[in-house]
Amino acid sequence: MEINEKLLRVQSELKAPKNQRNNFGKYNYRSCEDILEAVKPLLLKEELTMTITDEVKELAGFLFVEATVSVFFAGDRLKVTAQAGIDPNKKGMDIAQTFGSSSSYARKYALNGMFLIDDTKDADTKDNSQSNPVKPIATAEILEKAKKGGFTIEDVKKKYTVTKEQENKF
Repeated sequence: MEINEKLLRVQSELKAPKNQRNNFGKYNYRSCEDILEAVKPLLLKEELTMTITDEVKELAGFLFVEATVSVFFAGDRLKVTAQAGIDPNKKGMDIAQTFGSSSSYARKYALNGMFLIDDTKDADTKDNSQSNPVKPIATAEILEKAKKGGFTIEDVKKKYTVTKEQENKF
């Protein structure tokens, strides 16, 4: 049997419920540890091995952790990577905690990618600091590109704040 078939079986059988609770944000979530606990018996059953590695990288002055989840079988390897930014000045955390937090986040999302776990509707994927996020203001250039691309003013308003004057000219 091939690695893809074995991984497919793991993906199909994996159940990683959201057993953690954020009382402040009033939502349930799953942690990296929850996923690992659920996937280990399935990996054993399919005779797959898995590793997770982290690498700290820098791009344009921003630090981030890139986590790689690799699954192995009979000399074959599948891998998925995910990144998470590092804020070394995060209030209330020392430098080790900021790196550890970013590592956990990147690992969780690399595991999500490998095992097809969908977290897009999780409340923990949203910035809960604003209930009504501020939309950027549409510029003349944005409006011109939207027109040329066949977009309607309603399409533009979903992403940008549009003045009445801009709307009338559109």
